[in-house]
Amino acid sequence: MTILVTGGRGHVARAVVQQLLDVGEKVRLASRNPTAVTAPDSVEVVGADLTRADSLIPALAGVSKVFLYADPAGIDNFVEAAQKADVEHVVLLSASPVTGANPGANPLAVMHKAAEQALLDSELSWTFLRPATFATNTLQWAYSIRTEGVVRAAYPEAYNDAIHEADIAAVAVRALTEDGHVGRAYLMTGPESVTQRQQVEAISAAIGRPVEFVELTPAEYRETLARWGGGLVDQLIRYLAENDGVPMPVINTVELVTGRPARTFDEWARDHADDFR
Repeated sequence: MTILVTGGRGHVARAVVQQLLDVGEKVRLASRNPTAVTAPDSVEVVGADLTRADSLIPALAGVSKVFLYADPAGIDNFVEAAQKADVEHVVLLSASPVTGANPGANPLAVMHKAAEQALLDSELSWTFLRPATFATNTLQWAYSIRTEGVVRAAYPEAYNDAIHEADIAAVAVRALTEDGHVGRAYLMTGPESVTQRQQVEAISAAIGRPVEFVELTPAEYRETLARWGGGLVDQLIRYLAENDGVPMPVINTVELVTGRPARTFDEWARDHADDFR
C-alpha cells in the first residue's frame, strides 16, 4: 500500500515520512512546490495543491491512506478526490485550539475546525491529531540567535506545553499503520510545561553559547510580528498573557499511543541545535 503525506516541506510531514520508511511503508510525498522538497531516494515526490482538484487525482492514485495538512480552501476538493480514489483512512493534522472554549475567536481554530468538519461530513475514515504548541514555533528566534545571540519577545515567564514534531509524527504513524485509531481525536502536548525563558536557556545549552532574552512590552512585540497579520498576532499576545506565570497542564497521549514518553524541549533543542548556530 502507498501512503500519501501532504505538506511536504513541513517539519511534521518530514518526520512522518522518515518514520513511515523506518517501519517499511511505501511513501509518496506531496507538495505545492515539489522541486523545493528534499526527500529520501525511495520516496516518490509529486505536485499537489488542494485548491486545484485536477492535481489531486494523480497524487491519490493507488493511495490507501493519507496524512493530511489541510487548507480549508481546498478541503472539499480533497474529500471528493479521496472518496473517488477509495482512500481507506485519513489522518488529519489539526490543532488543540479547536477544543477551546471559544474556538470561533481563534483564527487557527477556525481553520482547523473547517478541515475537521469536512471529514466528519464525508464518507472517509479519519483520525484527528490535535497537538498543542509546536516546539518548532521557536524557530522564529533562529535568525536573531544566530546573528546576535538574542531573543526579543514579550512575557518571558509565559508557559507553554511545546511538543516535538517527531512525537506528533509518531502518533500519526501509529494511526496510519495500526488498527484502533479510527474516529479518534488525539489531544497532544509535550511532557512538561516550560516558560519562554526556559526554552531560550535550553537552546543556549544546546548550541554551547549564551543567548540573552530581551523582554519587550506587548506593544513592542506586536510591532515585530506585524507581518503575521492582526488576527494571529492578537491570538498569540492573548495566549502569552493568559499563561504568564501560569504552568500549563500536560497530557500523556504520546506515551499512551506510542508506548514511549514524549520528548522534552531540551531534546528538541539538541535535535535542532544547527538551526540556531
